[in-house]
Amino acid sequence: MEIKSKQQILQRRKEIEQELVDWLQETGSEFGLDDIKEIIYNEDGQDAMTNIIAMFDTGQGAVELQNIIETINDAWNYFPHKIIGGLSPAERILEYQSRN
Repeated sequence: MEIKSKQQILQRRKEIEQELVDWLQETGSEFGLDDIKEIIYNEDGQDAMTNIIAMFDTGQGAVELQNIIETINDAWNYFPHKIIGGLSPAERILEYQSRN
């Protein structure tokens, strides 16, 4: 998907937040949206993604887990990361596109 505006990023972020909340409820996870955001924001390149996936892994089927992983991947790309100045990867791409 081509990123065209900051507004598009913010809208997609809201959609992802709702998807994550729905998955957390559906899987009966004891974690919340803020836990996921904190892990992504403070990621250090080590086990952050694995830690988030573990929040949802309740022994469900492979198809459902794959859908959850896709949503987590979207969150990774659209939520802010401290390591890139509090921007999301999508925002960094938008910055890069606007310079070129």
